Amino acid sequence: MKKLKSIWETLTIKNKIGVFTISVFVAITAALLFDVWIGKLFVMDFNDIMVDNAKGGEIVTTLNREIEAFDGLIRGTEGIDQDTWEKSVQATREAIYAVPLDYAHLGDGRFALLQSLQTAYEVYCRYRNQVVTDHFSEKVYVDKLYDVYNMQKYLSVYAQRFVDSTTQEGNENYRNLLPVVFRVPIIAAVLSVILFIGILQISRTLNRSVTKPVLKLADASRRIAANDFFIDDVVVENKDELGDMVSAFNKMKFATGEYIRAMEEKREALDQLHLQEMEKLEIEKQLETMNLELLKSQIDPHFLFNTLNVIAGTANLEGAGTTEQMIEALSSLFRYNLKTQAKETLLAQELKNARDYMYLQQMRFGDRLKFNICCNVDENSVIVPTFTFQPLLENAIIHGVAPKVEGGSICINITGSDGRLLIEVADTGIGIDEETLSRIRTQLKGGEATDIDADMVGIGLGNVSKRIRSMYEGGTLEIDSKKDIGTTIRISIPLHGETA
Repeated sequence: MKKLKSIWETLTIKNKIGVFTISVFVAITAALLFDVWIGKLFVMDFNDIMVDNAKGGEIVTTLNREIEAFDGLIRGTEGIDQDTWEKSVQATREAIYAVPLDYAHLGDGRFALLQSLQTAYEVYCRYRNQVVTDHFSEKVYVDKLYDVYNMQKYLSVYAQRFVDSTTQEGNENYRNLLPVVFRVPIIAAVLSVILFIGILQISRTLNRSVTKPVLKLADASRRIAANDFFIDDVVVENKDELGDMVSAFNKMKFATGEYIRAMEEKREALDQLHLQEMEKLEIEKQLETMNLELLKSQIDPHFLFNTLNVIAGTANLEGAGTTEQMIEALSSLFRYNLKTQAKETLLAQELKNARDYMYLQQMRFGDRLKFNICCNVDENSVIVPTFTFQPLLENAIIHGVAPKVEGGSICINITGSDGRLLIEVADTGIGIDEETLSRIRTQLKGGEATDIDADMVGIGLGNVSKRIRSMYEGGTLEIDSKKDIGTTIRISIPLHGETA
């Protein structure tokens, strides 16, 4: 069965339709042959029995008529003339020889009886004709007449025996055919069921191998027409033209889907690039705004720097070393903030700016504020984003250390690992509760489309987070904090610079 199924799957559609057509033709031919057999059974076989019986009966009938005509002719009592006599003789001869002397048809017994009957009839005809001739010439011999009578009796006996044998054989043949006749409806029903099941099975197979694949293709085509290119492949067992067409359809569907996927990914990448460009423009705009605001707060930056230098020189002449150092730190801080326009700078410059800022803050808070820097990279070769530390240090002081009565410490730790620069700004301030910390993290991870709440996150921290994410692929800013213990800001960016 599996072999037949495999052969069927490899047939072409034309050959499959041909097989179906041949099967229908065979079924119709079988039905016609069965009808022919039924016709032969009911018409020919039964007709042979009836014909044989009729011919046998005709022999007896015509022979009896001839005997009666002979007797009437000899006795002259029946009004038998020469013409009537000759007709009766002719009818008897035709009846006796109407049955062919065929051994295959008659069988052993009937053949012997018919052969003896025909032989005896020929002898009888010679004696009978002689007696009739003598009768018309009035030379009738009684002994010859009685010989003819005896021959007539002999022929009647043989004719009757032949008829009885024919009837008996016909009855036997009828009895043999009768069970077949009763089985004919059963045979017809069984043959009809077999032919119906065969044609139905071939029709179902043709439907499974032709119609179902076409319906699957039609359904898949409708889904693709609805822009659903990522449906499952159409699966068929065909190895014919439909199988080739389904395979080509699946390849075309996959190629089209991949092309659309690639176009969609390209569009998303372009959208992302556009958003990054917009974010960069927004950051640059914010930097320009910040610088503008700082510039607006000054009458003249050069006048400010010159004035601070004069004050520092005066403090030096008066012996006020601390005042001179504070003024120099403030002057350096202003100069860095007002004149630095680049997006990136050396780590050494950022750390110097952080030290100047923290020096001024330590002069303000005294022993309540401690500051330390631990750097394990070459700060003169590593490049970092501009204005990174000052906003974070300002947040740590304002929101962490300042509200704490006993103050606290702030520490900057910088390390390099696996091609990345890791920066930590940690304080021992009042910390942040979990609910507020969760909202801050959500704000920082929101991306460009999220408006940062300045009251919650702070302008400085929000800007630093945005700049890091937009300037560096994989750049991150994370915040950890525990209430009454402290807060840590962790920054991770690619390690690059003059020697990185």
